[in-house]
Amino acid sequence: MKTKKISKNLWKIFFSGYLLFVIGYLLFATHCFSQDIKSPNVAGSFYPDEPGELSKIIDNFLDAANPESVKGDIIALISPHAGYGYSAATAAYGYKLIKDKPYKTVVVIGSSHYYRFSGVSVYPEGIFRTPLGDLEIDNEFTQGLLDKDIEIFFDPDAFQKEHSIEVQLPFLQKVLSNFKIVPIVMGDCSFATCQRLAGFLREIIGSRSDVLIVASSDLYHGYDYEEAETVDGLTLSYLNQMNPKLLDQKLREGSVQLCGGIPVVTTMLLARELGYDKPKVLKYTNSAIVTGKRIKGIWTVGYASCVVSKEEESMLNEKQKKRLLEIARGSIEHYLKTGKKLEVSEADPGLCKEMGAFVTLHKQGQLRGCIGHLIGNKPLYLTVRDMAIESAVGDPRFTPVEENELKDIDIEISVLSPLQRIDSSDKIQLGMHGVLVRQGLRSGVFLPQVAIETGWSKEEFLSNLCAHKAGISPDAWKDTSTEIYIFTAELFSEKDYQ
Repeated sequence: MKTKKISKNLWKIFFSGYLLFVIGYLLFATHCFSQDIKSPNVAGSFYPDEPGELSKIIDNFLDAANPESVKGDIIALISPHAGYGYSAATAAYGYKLIKDKPYKTVVVIGSSHYYRFSGVSVYPEGIFRTPLGDLEIDNEFTQGLLDKDIEIFFDPDAFQKEHSIEVQLPFLQKVLSNFKIVPIVMGDCSFATCQRLAGFLREIIGSRSDVLIVASSDLYHGYDYEEAETVDGLTLSYLNQMNPKLLDQKLREGSVQLCGGIPVVTTMLLARELGYDKPKVLKYTNSAIVTGKRIKGIWTVGYASCVVSKEEESMLNEKQKKRLLEIARGSIEHYLKTGKKLEVSEADPGLCKEMGAFVTLHKQGQLRGCIGHLIGNKPLYLTVRDMAIESAVGDPRFTPVEENELKDIDIEISVLSPLQRIDSSDKIQLGMHGVLVRQGLRSGVFLPQVAIETGWSKEEFLSNLCAHKAGISPDAWKDTSTEIYIFTAELFSEKDYQ
């Protein structure tokens, strides 16, 4: 009897343990195979949900894209997130440049379009599913973020309907292999929050060179296709300056538009902390151009594909910029007191290169003088010295600057790249390129910042350049006999160092 009782007890213990095992397994399976798989929200609407069709359409977009090459490493893409019929041809420009690169973690940062919240939502673990397969979340990376700050958390509602991250994933699956993702949706965030998130990302990335950041954003949203080009040109010009604080300020003022502005600002902050400071606009378009419906009153959205890299070294370092500003102010002060040019010499090779430069003076925000040379014919520091004096006393549009005015004047210097002749105005990026037009003996030039200061469309920019600077027909830029040159400018001012 005693043996039978022990056997029954052992059977009960075994059965209870087995039952607990089954329940635990079911809970584990449910957790792994249901809760941690994020199904797509917009497959079948924003892009095809049939794998073969989706794969083919992305291949076609990538084959058609012809981005300018980038020699250095790319740390970040800024990529549009509309339906593929509208924006994927533009997005392909950035993705083509990272094809087959050895990235192992891709941080995709989007903005919240449907769910209002404050802070940063990070999807912690599991899988994001697309028609092309499953993408695993880098949970070691995400956990590092979630441990950092109370403003960084996981709110599943931020991902429930959101498309800004999802539309990037099929492109990533087509151009990369063996990588994990870090999905982040940003809600209402201050600039300080963007700074903290960028700092945390920087800390987690450390010395890794196999991490890519994708900031998901469209540009202008509105009912005026002409306004779209103007506003987007201004937006891209601020982006091109790689000044996240200024971009954030302009976004909050409403003078520029990026629906993913907060992710873009955060990405720029992170890129700068990692030593990547060269943005490049690869392609711009808008829905009016894509559809051919350039009609006022029809909803228009802007799209751009950009990269941030170390492709080109800055023409000047911070020490050289400060020195040129010192020379400019010292030259004006000396000339107004003595009527003579300041005697100055420099041994720095960067300041002794023959480069074109303009010196611009502003008084209480208003233009007070601007003179320069497009092509350098003497060492840069001497060009700046001479142009500073000419801007102060030789600009025919203004009376000469007086000595007591100098305290109210801000000095700005633009150091110019060599001129590049172009065969089409389509190659001009407003705010990024300065433009020279030449017809016979007549010529005129606008610096890149003219587009930013005026808010002109490309047509207005070129028409004013021809008519008011070159003294030729406003439509001369459309004439194939008119020579058009573009250049870039490294712009810095005393305000940058106050």
